[in-house]
Amino acid sequence: MNRPADNPAFPVQLREAAADWWHNERPTWIYVFKMVFAALLALGIGYALDLQSPRSALITVFIVMQPQSGMILAKSFYRVIGTLIGSAVVVVFVGLFAQTPELFLIASALWIGLCTVGSAHNRNFRSYGFVLSGYTVALIGLPAALNPGTTFDSVTTRVTEITVGIACAGLVSALVFPQASAPGLVRVIRGRFTAFVDLIGATLGGTADRQQLEATNARFVGDIIGLEALRSSAIFEDPEIRLRSGRLSRMNSEFMALSTRVHALHQLLNRLHANPAPGAAIVIDALSPYFREVQPLLTRGSGEPVMSAVDAADAGLKLEEYKRELPRRVRATRDRLPADSDSVMLDFDTASELLYRVIDDLHAYTLTYASLNQRRHEREQWDHAYTAKTSMTTALIAGARAAVTLLLLSAFWILSGWPSGDVAALNAAAFCAITSAAPDPAKATRTVAIGVVFAAIAGYVYTFHLLPRIDGYWMLAAMLAPVLMLAVLLTTKPRWAGYGLGICIFFPFLAVPDNFAHFNAAGYINEAIALLVSLIVTAVAFMLLLPPTTDWTVRVLERQLRKQVVDACFGKLAHLALKFESGTRDLMHQITMLTSSRPALRQSAFGWTFATLEIGHAIIELRTELNGIRSEQPDLLPPTAHAALNRLRETIPALFASPTPATLADALAANDHAIEQVQQSIGPHYRERSERHRLQRTLSYLHFIRTALLDPQSPLQPMRTGTDSTHPTPSRARHAT
Repeated sequence: MNRPADNPAFPVQLREAAADWWHNERPTWIYVFKMVFAALLALGIGYALDLQSPRSALITVFIVMQPQSGMILAKSFYRVIGTLIGSAVVVVFVGLFAQTPELFLIASALWIGLCTVGSAHNRNFRSYGFVLSGYTVALIGLPAALNPGTTFDSVTTRVTEITVGIACAGLVSALVFPQASAPGLVRVIRGRFTAFVDLIGATLGGTADRQQLEATNARFVGDIIGLEALRSSAIFEDPEIRLRSGRLSRMNSEFMALSTRVHALHQLLNRLHANPAPGAAIVIDALSPYFREVQPLLTRGSGEPVMSAVDAADAGLKLEEYKRELPRRVRATRDRLPADSDSVMLDFDTASELLYRVIDDLHAYTLTYASLNQRRHEREQWDHAYTAKTSMTTALIAGARAAVTLLLLSAFWILSGWPSGDVAALNAAAFCAITSAAPDPAKATRTVAIGVVFAAIAGYVYTFHLLPRIDGYWMLAAMLAPVLMLAVLLTTKPRWAGYGLGICIFFPFLAVPDNFAHFNAAGYINEAIALLVSLIVTAVAFMLLLPPTTDWTVRVLERQLRKQVVDACFGKLAHLALKFESGTRDLMHQITMLTSSRPALRQSAFGWTFATLEIGHAIIELRTELNGIRSEQPDLLPPTAHAALNRLRETIPALFASPTPATLADALAANDHAIEQVQQSIGPHYRERSERHRLQRTLSYLHFIRTALLDPQSPLQPMRTGTDSTHPTPSRARHAT
């Protein structure tokens, strides 16, 4: 029998295993060692500076820890801002309410609730700044209210401890095996461009079904938000990223507009394929050659898809030439269509207009991608940032929940005289704010609570059996390192991250001694129980006080989503398209997070998402076109046409505010009437090409809105009771060619 060493395949397997570990596990272990080293460094500096509680510096390292140094710097920046604001509020509250603890607690609860609202209403690490503003009031304010004379010392000590932790985390992350955010940013950009090329090929080639398109768009939403998060973090660490920050924001905006156009074109093609009328087949046959020509424009000479910014420059030149020739070619194709069919002309004009807009947006997106290859470029001039959209209702509920939880535990603390009641109150308030943005905050809090149980048991062993036997900082660091490494390692595993976070934060809180160490078993047990009780109460609050995981919350977000169409109809046109795109996708992302385990609910919400995107975007383009007509050619449309279009702007918002068969019938009737009025304006008489094209464009937007309202896969479909399922195209006036 051969031994493993005699097997020639064994060395090969060993090398493969080592290579696999090097590429996959090595970054994780580097991260673990870096964070533990930074934490112990902060602890040592805290002892050396004779800070009151050096463990706060250590805990700060774990709170701000992130894989990339840019993320650490961004989170640290907002942590400092939040701490400074919270410290200022502490001084004000103690000055006003030092003699009345009840009023102090009420004011603190209101402040924490307000900060939680701000946290739920913001994105990225700005949200964390709001959390810290509230958490600092609880952490410093409650002890300071009991001893007002120590308020200033408590505030300065707290700020110093946090600053030490932040400095250590930032320096170690930046200097010891630094892992920058920029490479991840490049991977996201390249991966998204490649995936989008594939999507265009599948969409225009007719091989993508609705479910595949929905899944791809949901992934793109995550990419959009992820890219914005990476960009906002990377600008803290990389001057090259700062020089390109405007172009990265621009790419996100252009990508959102482009993906909406592609989705709209795909949906129109689906409706044409599903239409049994012979005119639909004529339109598809006429446009299919153009669709097949798009994907080759986005491939290199070798046949591989465009990936780098250098490749994108070549693709931009091909798209520019294609876009320049497209209108002439489309007019020639249109002249060969049957001129006596209104439906054929409407479908062709709408589809060809969408195709041109797809090419135009794709050209702009490709040029911006290509410009990233240069340090400075004119496309950097872009100040329209991604606009998050959060339901104020859910944000107010999160704030009220945090305030109520703090008030209840504070009342119990005062009435019971529990020595560690302040610890329970401040910790519960903090976790209500921190976990309110999680998809399932009750579950997240429960996992942290389990980590606290482990931290309490391990901390007791350390405090009362190991600490008395050691001497000096180095022995303390060696003793703490194994547990801290285990905790950080757990945070890198999504399934165990909550347990690891509980150990990272609460094991040092319980086990690491202050400069003046106290060995009080009763006090230790009280604090451990207080921490556990605070998390249990927080989890119960999330389960009982309007839990965010209920179907009701998703319905609230759905209503907020539909309201985007109302904003599209009446909002100011300046930057409206970008606000609409980013807001709709932000709400879609929130719904995706909340419905991960409820596919039926997600499917319904996605239906409203895509109906909102299609109709809302078409409304904005229609308004933009009409605004240009009013300012440049006010006599192009008669007053009756403007009145019909204004009526449409009234019925569409009413439909999305209250979707019923009656509001759908009103919207369809108004849309049909608007189409007839614009058709009459075009007329059979002679018009300049620019005038005719402008009117045909207006007609195309109206026709697309109509097809979206009649989409059999739309969530509006069940409301079409009593209406004709075919709902023929208005033909009161012949659509002239």
